Amino acid sequence: MDGQPSADQGMMAPTHVVVGPVLALPLLAVSPELAATGALAGIVGGIVPDLDLFVGEHRKTLHYPVLYWIPTVPAVAIAALVPTTATVALALCLTAAAVHSVTDALGGARELAPWEATSDLGVYHHTGRRWIPPRRIIRYDGAPEDVALSFVLAVPGIFWFGESVRTAIAVALIVAAVYGLIRKRIPRYVEPIVE
Repeated sequence: MDGQPSADQGMMAPTHVVVGPVLALPLLAVSPELAATGALAGIVGGIVPDLDLFVGEHRKTLHYPVLYWIPTVPAVAIAALVPTTATVALALCLTAAAVHSVTDALGGARELAPWEATSDLGVYHHTGRRWIPPRRIIRYDGAPEDVALSFVLAVPGIFWFGESVRTAIAVALIVAAVYGLIRKRIPRYVEPIVE
């Protein structure tokens, strides 16, 4: 199945969205005026890797579990030394994209029906030129534990950030809940399109 089209939905995306504000929590203590910017940038960064669902090969083209850290570490250092809207936004966007890429390996494979566990393609490791196998701690995107994790991770953002961040989190939670309800029905509609 390693050669099958990349048709999985990658919808741990709601979980990745709510991670952004969690990553921005330290800003509430050190630069509260930049916390919302950081949280929103984290949300964007949490989404960016999954854009390879539309361009390229999913969990390969825009997922860099190792390489994202190369610009992320200096970006975070610069933001810590010179905290501006731009430096904080860049640091949180890169951090969220890096975390997204790493954590995708904790879920299921990139197959259309990852609960069947027929593929060992988790996330592509570009420097190692190999696929990192899925760990299946979260069995698949949209699994009950994935939806539950989204709701748990959303709590800090809902309580400690303002309206713009809360609105983005609320949308992510609605998407997570609906997606969780329909996830196992998706292959029957998507499979004919990708074949």
